[in-house]
Amino acid sequence: MDFRGKKYERGSNWSDPEVVELLQLWADESVQMELESCLRNQHVFNRIAEVLREKGIHRTGDQCREKIKKMKLEYRRIKDNSKAPRGGRTWKFYEVMDRVLTSRPALAYSSLSGSMMAQQVLQGSMVEGYHHQFASSALPFGHSQHPELMEIKCFSEPNMANSSRIQNVVPRPSFSALHRLRKKRKGQRVRDPLDDLLLKTLTSQRAMEERFLQMEERRFQRDLDVEERRMQLEQRRFELEREHEFRMFNVFAQMLSILKQSHSGSSSSVVVPRGLDFSQALSEIAGMGGGGGDLQEMRARPLGGRRVDLHGFCNPSDFQRSPYLSARGNIANIFRGSTEEGYKAYHADKYDEDKNPNGIINFGTSENKLCFDLMSKRLTQTDMNLMEPPLLQYPDWKGHMFLREEVARFLTYYCKAPAPLKAENVIVLNGCGSLFSALATVLCDPGEAVLIATPFYGGITQSVFLYGNVKLVYAYLDSKITGTNTRPFQLTVEKLEKALQDARAEGVTVRALILLNPQNPLGDIYSLSELRDYLEFAKRHELHVIVDEIYMLSVFDESATFHSVLGMDRLPDPQRTHVMWGISKDFAVSGIRFGTLYTENQDVANAVASLCYFHGVCGPVQHKVAQLLRDRDWINQVYLRANHARLKAAHTYVTDELKTLGVPFLNRNAGFFVWIDFRKYLKTGTFEEELLLWRRFLDNKVLLSCGKAFECSEPGWFRIIFADKTHRLQLGMQRIRKVLEEREQEILAEEKEQPCQSDQDGKADSTDEVIFVSRHQEPASAGSSNLGDLIGLLQQQMRSSDWLQKNTAEQFAQEKPEIYDVFTKLVGKQ
Repeated sequence: MDFRGKKYERGSNWSDPEVVELLQLWADESVQMELESCLRNQHVFNRIAEVLREKGIHRTGDQCREKIKKMKLEYRRIKDNSKAPRGGRTWKFYEVMDRVLTSRPALAYSSLSGSMMAQQVLQGSMVEGYHHQFASSALPFGHSQHPELMEIKCFSEPNMANSSRIQNVVPRPSFSALHRLRKKRKGQRVRDPLDDLLLKTLTSQRAMEERFLQMEERRFQRDLDVEERRMQLEQRRFELEREHEFRMFNVFAQMLSILKQSHSGSSSSVVVPRGLDFSQALSEIAGMGGGGGDLQEMRARPLGGRRVDLHGFCNPSDFQRSPYLSARGNIANIFRGSTEEGYKAYHADKYDEDKNPNGIINFGTSENKLCFDLMSKRLTQTDMNLMEPPLLQYPDWKGHMFLREEVARFLTYYCKAPAPLKAENVIVLNGCGSLFSALATVLCDPGEAVLIATPFYGGITQSVFLYGNVKLVYAYLDSKITGTNTRPFQLTVEKLEKALQDARAEGVTVRALILLNPQNPLGDIYSLSELRDYLEFAKRHELHVIVDEIYMLSVFDESATFHSVLGMDRLPDPQRTHVMWGISKDFAVSGIRFGTLYTENQDVANAVASLCYFHGVCGPVQHKVAQLLRDRDWINQVYLRANHARLKAAHTYVTDELKTLGVPFLNRNAGFFVWIDFRKYLKTGTFEEELLLWRRFLDNKVLLSCGKAFECSEPGWFRIIFADKTHRLQLGMQRIRKVLEEREQEILAEEKEQPCQSDQDGKADSTDEVIFVSRHQEPASAGSSNLGDLIGLLQQQMRSSDWLQKNTAEQFAQEKPEIYDVFTKLVGKQ
């Protein structure tokens, strides 16, 4: 008869012999271990029931579990209350339950005349037989040794004649045997899933701790590297201060020599005393470098020869012509330089932190990559998404009136115009490159020229030439600091006059002057007096002035002030003054082609508007730009603050790296670029060697712009763009450092092989205009200087350092009172 289907037979009575058999199986140590190690124990009681059925006791697993449960409850009740059960009789199974539940040794019981007698028993031959069957077949708990069984012997009273008797015949084993038995059973315990989970948790925690320790070690090492670089930079600054003092004293001594000779009636030219190499001290500040001889030859050549170099590509016969293109088409086809070559290489192998970590990092294209988060959020707001019929139709070629009105208000506010600007003077095109092209076409005839100072943004050459066949006449600027030039690459009216007269002597008609403010690539910001001088010069010669102010909102330091031409109280020649601006730089959206021209000359405006048919801006973009320029609060409170802070931080990082490397550069606070002097890494100081260095940077996966792309007159100057994310700046500067260190080792090796050659490059000087100015040898004819140049040089040295603030007369009197007293007496005698 199968009792497995009767799950709930709670009222079934158990006889004492049946309870004894149940307790004997349940009290087994292996059974107790399995009951403790699993959450669900129904299967254990089912196996106990099967063993009982084999012994002739037909009970289900549920009945066995319920009986054990009731006995546990009865045991706890008696133990908690310290009472005897009802009727005053002692519960016969209390001692058994107590020893099992408290892990005490098993006992054998007998009932005699109502009293309980406990004997410690071990399993006998009879019990061993059925327990072996229980452990191997019915209860496979995995223990090889026979467990200790509890044999309960019940002697019933006279009315209990049917009670069975179990006799104990085996002695108790020793303690060592029990220890080995429990140890083996413990080793064969069923593995709990919670153990695996706990093990995984501990392993994960240990891995996280190891990862944390590794990160801490890297952070500590990084802090050490930063501290080491800071110490190097401090040491470098200390050395530069000492060199700066030496140069100031040398210049001062040279001035005293001139005054002494002048007092004795000698000429004003410098006669350098023997033993003092003052010309070398001057050349360190005002020298032209290893390429100085080439530059002198270039200046000695007539303008026509230089123009042939600059515009040699204009003659299609010099190149292999395509039979499918016109002469102008062939010129456009071969119109490329290092900038175009590097730009193509970059797009073919772009750096990507995840997809292409060994790609080219672009420090050559002037783009602001710091504010994508701000601009993307603003350009996707609901007010930007408008689509009306006028935006999808042909507009006024000058641009939609709502946009031109907004541009006029925007320029009035940010250019600080003395009077509101007029919308009818505003023209909208797809970028400032198109504006240069259109203005060159309507202001100049083919073959005529526009005057511009070098170095300058090289894209202007392509813009004015490809459509209008208009040439550029260069006013060459250099890094030399003289009495009239108080900063490197300073534009003066005298240089403009000379370039204009030389061009006219060559028969070239110059129609216009281009001014870049802030200047690209130098970063110069012209003062109001300088702007007025340039405009007066243009008025005297009836030249149009094209002023490109595309970086006017990218002046990121409060110490620098930008002055717009539109902010001047009076323009010398308003009919010939044309101002350009666009959003690609100041608003970090170079992919949105939008540029605007403001001119009071309606003839020029209408002529340029006729070309807007080819360079127009689509209606939806015009709406977005108008909404952007209208949001003055967001521009002032959110965008400009964040943009200027990010530009300043990036500029500081790059310039600090350059200072650590000891590389000279111009310290400016406008634009996205730093103008760097790599002349000491050129052995011969030629443009060919400059191009080789540029290619070496490109081979090491960093794109820069070399000076030749900006028509710089001195080989070795490069432009680097710093408006980029920190991780790209760090990796790019590492690659630049690697190239420069390798090049420096090569130059040192060459100098060891040829020790007789003179050292053309040297250490650097510290100024506010050029943080470092390389040492270069002047020609032999440069051994004389006038007093005005020396005074200007001394003034520049004094302005460029806080040496006078650090070394006051009072401080000197406290540190060296004896020398101060002697000096005071000498001054008193004079």
